[in-house]
This record gives sequence, structure tokens and C-alpha cells, in this order.
Amino acid sequence: MIILSIFFFITAILYSSVGFGGGSTYLALMLIWDIPYYIFPIIALFCNIIVVSGNSINYIRSGNLNLKLLTPYLFGSIPFAFFGASISIGKELFEILLFFVLVIAGIFLLIESKSFNKNQVIVKQIPKILSIFIGSLIGFVSGIIGIGGGIFLSPFLFLMKAGHPKHIATTASLFILINSIFGVVGQLTKDIVFNEFLNFWPLFLAVFIGGQIGNFLNIKFLSNKTLALITSLLVIFVAIRMGFRILS
Repeated sequence: MIILSIFFFITAILYSSVGFGGGSTYLALMLIWDIPYYIFPIIALFCNIIVVSGNSINYIRSGNLNLKLLTPYLFGSIPFAFFGASISIGKELFEILLFFVLVIAGIFLLIESKSFNKNQVIVKQIPKILSIFIGSLIGFVSGIIGIGGGIFLSPFLFLMKAGHPKHIATTASLFILINSIFGVVGQLTKDIVFNEFLNFWPLFLAVFIGGQIGNFLNIKFLSNKTLALITSLLVIFVAIRMGFRILS
């Protein structure tokens, strides 16, 4: 677990420096290391909470919180994140869902790496019913699989021109945090998950230290676009590998 902890540590530094949690990358790493599938979600979600908390506080302090943008997505995601996390599914179904989620996440990250524009000024209004539906969908998938959902929400908001880049970054960060909290609560309703959860404390310690370093240094040698591109390639690679394993 030492080597895996090092990779979690590096992931936390990179993601915390740009305001994200890294859930999809944690899942990809755990898949490579053959961690038991049923513990994937709570580990990734808890790591998200640890890493993204500091950024969320910093974003709020800097005055970039746009509640009008954030609230509809949380309204939809909170109950569905808990509901999705409380559902127990078999290994085969979990692997199939994770495969599709990783493929879609990889595509979304590729889109974000092409669409990110820090000077975006045009802002369009998204119907609240659509925002609630998107939040519900992301929340449900996030709870089952173990991602914070920012990997889907951020590209969607950029593509829809739903807000200024700083507002979108703040919205995605808080969405990841709150979504992950309710996902963890849902996951802890499963006895088997709760019993093994604390055995992975080295991973939690690694992302805590990495997240603090990333927040402190505010590393900029990797831009949002570059990080999105690198992550998308890793996620797609793992998804392809997983696809072959499912078919074999």
C-alpha cells in the first residue's frame, strides 16, 4: 500500500492545486492495484472530502461563491448521492458501471481541456429544472461509483457558459465536497464497508498531506487544461483495460 499511497499523495497535490478532488484518478489507481471493488466508492469519496475542503474554504473567502448557480445542482444531487451510495450492487454490475463512467468521464475531461477559457465572459441562464435533473443524475452516479461529480459538472457548466470561470470552479469544488459527504454517509450504511473503511488510513493520510501541500503552494506548473488532458488519458486507458477484463 506504500506505493499506492505515494500515487494518492501525488494525485492530491495536483488536484488540490486546481480545486478538484481527484476521485476518478483514485478509482483508476485502485483498479490497477486490485483493491476490493466494494470499498472503491467510500475511499474515493472520503479522499475527495479531505482534498477539496481547503479549496472550498479558500474559494468562499475570495468571494467567488455563486449560490444561484450552485443551489439547483445540490438540490438534485444531495438526496440521490445518499440514495446511490446506500445501494449494494454485485461486482459485475459495478465493473460495467465503472467502465462506462470512466469512459464518459474521460470524454468529458477531453472536452474540458479543449473548452476551458479563463477569460470567458458570456454567461447564459440554464433552466433550473435542467440543473436539478443534471445534479440528480450526477449525484446518483457519484454515490454508487465513488466520484465527487466535478468531473462531469465542470465541463457541463463550461460548455453551457453557465458562469464566470471562478464561479464555475467554486461551484464544482463545493459540489464535489457536499456530494462526497452525503455519498460517504450513504456508503457507511453498509456494514461490510464500515468494517474495512479504516484499514485504508495510509491513503487518507497521504491525500491529507498532499492536499495541504497543493493548497499551500498553489502549484501552477500544470494548468486546468493540461491536468484535464492528462487525467482523461489515464482514465480512458484504465477504462479500456477494464473493458478487456470484463469481456475476457
